[in-house]
Amino acid sequence: MNSITPFQRLVRGRRSIRKYFKRPVEREKILTCLEAARLAPSADNVEPWRFIVLDDPKVKEAFASEAFAGIYSPTRFAAKAPVLIVIPARLDIIANRIGKQIQGTQYYLIDIGIAGEHIVLQAQELGLGTCWIGWFNAKRARKFLRIPSKYKVVALIAMGYYEGRTLKEKRRRALDDIVWFNGFGGKYQ
Repeated sequence: MNSITPFQRLVRGRRSIRKYFKRPVEREKILTCLEAARLAPSADNVEPWRFIVLDDPKVKEAFASEAFAGIYSPTRFAAKAPVLIVIPARLDIIANRIGKQIQGTQYYLIDIGIAGEHIVLQAQELGLGTCWIGWFNAKRARKFLRIPSKYKVVALIAMGYYEGRTLKEKRRRALDDIVWFNGFGGKYQ
């Protein structure tokens, strides 16, 4: 792995951003990110995701006062992002229920993770910063947005323009520590 591909450069450059400029994000860029999410794979191709975009400052602030209250206040920084994307998952899909019973895996969470990663990588390519948020009051978020009970609010993604400074290389485990071929625990070579 001597040469770094454009995709690897994109992945290496992506960070969770917590400070944003007030500059609004163009709807075209938001829709480009959501189109990338729409194209994500999902278990049995059920596409359990839905996306609610909050880009009106007053709506976003009212939402934040509910979703980031009390023990969720450490995530309040997200209210200052020009865009919050709320990601509910549809729960009444039979493939997800069967997968949970037989495999013990909640596939909708994997599906939402893949779609969310498509959003953040597309945003990075467009010069936008993002932060995946899982620490919020999901019940209050659902109530505020009047989301039906067959959906579960799984995640939020804060998005906006940020100061593009040079960041240190991410500290990650070496491939030797996490990759094995043809069995668990062998050395990767």
